[in-house]
Amino acid sequence: MPSSVLYTAIGMKGYRHQSSSQVGGVFTLRMAAPETAVCCPVCKSKDVIRRGAVERVLYGPPIGMRKTRLFVTTPRVQCRKCPGLKTIRLPSVVPLKNHTTSFVRLVVDLRKVMTITDVAHYLGVSEGLIRTIDKTYLQRRFSKPKLCQLKALAIDEISVRKNHKYLTIVVDLKSGAVVFVGDGKGEKALKPFWKRLRASRAKIRAVATDMSSAYYKAVCENLPEATHVFDRFHIVKLMNEKLTALRRQLHREADCLEKTVLKGTRWLLLMNPQNLSADRNEHQRLQEALALNEPLAIAYYLKEDLRQIWEQDGKREAGKFLTDWCRRATASGIGVLQTMANTLQKHRRGILAWYNYPISTGPLEGLNNKIKTMKRQAYGFLDLEYFKLKIYALHLAKFELIG
Repeated sequence: MPSSVLYTAIGMKGYRHQSSSQVGGVFTLRMAAPETAVCCPVCKSKDVIRRGAVERVLYGPPIGMRKTRLFVTTPRVQCRKCPGLKTIRLPSVVPLKNHTTSFVRLVVDLRKVMTITDVAHYLGVSEGLIRTIDKTYLQRRFSKPKLCQLKALAIDEISVRKNHKYLTIVVDLKSGAVVFVGDGKGEKALKPFWKRLRASRAKIRAVATDMSSAYYKAVCENLPEATHVFDRFHIVKLMNEKLTALRRQLHREADCLEKTVLKGTRWLLLMNPQNLSADRNEHQRLQEALALNEPLAIAYYLKEDLRQIWEQDGKREAGKFLTDWCRRATASGIGVLQTMANTLQKHRRGILAWYNYPISTGPLEGLNNKIKTMKRQAYGFLDLEYFKLKIYALHLAKFELIG
């Protein structure tokens, strides 16, 4: 094969071939830098004096199934305009690195379908080099997402480590892309995002969050004209937690017969009725538990009714239903239901705002599952900055996640 074709194939077009050899499964190419590249690396002047040369060893893409090492004779020059002795910059080589740009492209492509360990083994390099190349690529593409086109956002936090270590994530609900990853949770974690958002002059129309007071305050202060929508799934989740607390309280106060019936009914109470299994007599067990304890039955049926807030014909009808639900919960005399009713009344505006903008933090929940999968497959991330960059790129993952 002519050397020019080979050099073009490995991304080193224009370099002058000197020799080639193969030792121990490694293909070695020796070459000289192109004459067109002989210039001052600072001012690009061609008016230079050659002062010898150095040999640089570079990683290149494999030739066939063989690992490739490139030995490039690189001239050193003294510029008549710039002081000092300098080594010229090599075309198609990453500045100040020991690999070519074609090698970088190959690593980036392989990382989409292979682990860091597998890519390093295939290319015959260290895992640290692969990780550095991948991180550099992610920084260049995702470190500062554009915010000017944002219209609707979802904000939530995820747990990333033990001992309550969190990251706050902001997602563009139109594209599904992560536009911000902040350290910690709450109002402080979002300060860098608000600063960038103001600079972008984006016109945010709606924001979806849970009913956290920290998020409520942050959105009101920084996006006063945006509609704040409280996530419906977090509201249902909060109601499920109240129901679980009531069941535990009743179980502690119950006699032996009631404890036998209540035991193992937690998931039956939280499941949608249509999802109960007839083969395991789940519907019958649920009815027995409800018939035995009136407070539990009241809480269960109110929990099922709560979902209907988002199934009304319009915002006005939903407001009437919410008022009626809170009235029934308060009249029940059950503490956890009364607390839930007070919470819903305080957040009434944000709950009913769903009828103006039917958005939620649902995409963030799906993203959270992807993040957990990514962490598990990578056995954790020691480099938190690299972990954040991987989160930014998650919306582009079309196939199996690779750690």
